[in-house]
Amino acid sequence: MTAIMPQIPDDAIVIQPQPGPQTQFLSCDCDVVFYGGSAGGGKTFALLLDDLYNIDNPKYGSVIFRRTTKQITSEGGLWDTATDLYCSIGGIPKENPYYHFDFPSGMKISFSHMEHEKNRLDWQGSQIAAIKFDEICHFTWKQFSYMLSRNRSDSGVPGKIRGTCNPDPDSWVRKFIDWYIGEDGYVIKGRSGVIRWFCVIGDEVFWGDTRQELIDQYGADTLPLSFTFIRSSLEDNQILMKKDPGYKSKLMALPRVERAQLMEGNWNIRATAGSYFRREDFEIVNAVPAGAKRVRAWDLAGTKREDEGSPEKKKERGPAFTAGVKIARVGGVYYIENVNRFRVDASKVIQSIKNVATQDGKTVKVRLPQDPGQAGKGQAKSFSKDLAGWPVVYYPVSGSKEARATPLASQAQAGNVKLVSGIWNEAFLSEAENFPEGLFKDQIDAAADAFDELTTIKRIGVW
Repeated sequence: MTAIMPQIPDDAIVIQPQPGPQTQFLSCDCDVVFYGGSAGGGKTFALLLDDLYNIDNPKYGSVIFRRTTKQITSEGGLWDTATDLYCSIGGIPKENPYYHFDFPSGMKISFSHMEHEKNRLDWQGSQIAAIKFDEICHFTWKQFSYMLSRNRSDSGVPGKIRGTCNPDPDSWVRKFIDWYIGEDGYVIKGRSGVIRWFCVIGDEVFWGDTRQELIDQYGADTLPLSFTFIRSSLEDNQILMKKDPGYKSKLMALPRVERAQLMEGNWNIRATAGSYFRREDFEIVNAVPAGAKRVRAWDLAGTKREDEGSPEKKKERGPAFTAGVKIARVGGVYYIENVNRFRVDASKVIQSIKNVATQDGKTVKVRLPQDPGQAGKGQAKSFSKDLAGWPVVYYPVSGSKEARATPLASQAQAGNVKLVSGIWNEAFLSEAENFPEGLFKDQIDAAADAFDELTTIKRIGVW
C-alpha cells in the first residue's frame, strides 16, 4: 500500500533544520548537549528552533541565556534572530518586564542575562523545562552547574540543557569536552555526537561510558546525566554560504589565532609570540604614495595600559615608554610611516608630544587615550590647551591589548600594512613579532589605535 503524503500549501512556512549536525543536534535526546566549535555553523538558529518542537505545549517554558543583556539585544543578534523566526509563526515579542515571546498555546520562551556570578541565584526555586546557553564558554562553571538543579518542570517534557560554543582553550568547557578533543586541538574523528555520561560530586565531574557504570562506581544516589558534543562548521550551514558567499573570506582574513579557532575549530591554540605579527607580514617601502590621510596615535606611559605584570616583569622591563605611531592610509593600504618613542618625566610628556606634532604638521590628526574618571578629563583638557590648532581626538582605553590589535593584525597578515624605511623599523618589528608575550607593547598599542582611527567610519571623515 502506497502512503499518501499530505500536500504542503504553496504559501506555507516551512521551518526545518539543515541536514547534518544541525539535524543531529535537534534530534538528540541527551540531558545536556553542547553544539558548535566554529563560526557560522548555524548554532544560534538551532538553539531557537529547538523549542518549536513543543510549540503546542502550554506548560512548556524555556530560558535562553547570554552573558549580558547587550549581547541579547545587539544588532542582528539573538533577539533579532528570534524575532524573525518566532513572529512568523505567531510568537508575540514582549520586552517588559523582561525579554520573552508568548505563543498562542501558552508556551513561553524567555531571554535573560547572567552577567555576574551571583545572578545564578536569581533563579533559585525556578523550574525550567529547557535551559539554553548561547555561547556557553562565556559563562562560569558555577553558573552552569547551578542551573542543572533548575532543570525540571511539569510540562511532560524531560528536562534538557543546551549550549552553543566557539573554541576557547581557557574556558571550563574545554576541559569538560576533553574526551572529544585530540592533542592537536581538533575534534577526534568519529567522536562528535557520541553519548557519554557524567555526574557531579562536590565540584568535581566524573565520566563514564554508561549510566550504570557511574552508579556502580559512585553509589545508588548518583544521578548521572547523558551528554554529547556535536561539532558544526561553516560548511554545514549551506543557507549562510549561499546568502553570504563572502563570509568564508572574512573568516580567512582573521588573524592566525582567531582563524584557527573560529574557522578551523581548534580548541587548543592560544595567542603566542608570532601568532599576531611576523616580520614577513610587513613589506618595507621607501615612501608613501600621494593622497594619504594620516593619524599619529599615542600610547602614554602614565596610562593604565602599562601598569601591568608582576613586579619582577616590571623591573625587567624598566620604565615604560611613551610611543607615538604615525600611519598613513592610501585606499586599502596602511603605511606605518614613523614611530617616535621616548622615556621622559610625566611633566615633559605633553611638550614632547607637541614637538612631534609640530614636525608632523597640522594635517596629521593626533589621537590620545583618555583614561576614565575626572583625572582623564583633566588631562584631556590640558592636552587640548597645549595642542591648540591641531586636530586632536581622545578615545577611552578599553578592551584587551590582543583585541585592540586584532584588526591591524588581520590587515598585516593580508599584506596590507607596510613599513616606511627608518631607524625605528627594527624596534617595531621586534616588538610586533613578540606580541603579546614581549616585555613591551606600547608601539603595537599606539599602532592599533592609529589604525582604528583611520578605519572607524564615524570618525574617518572628521579631519
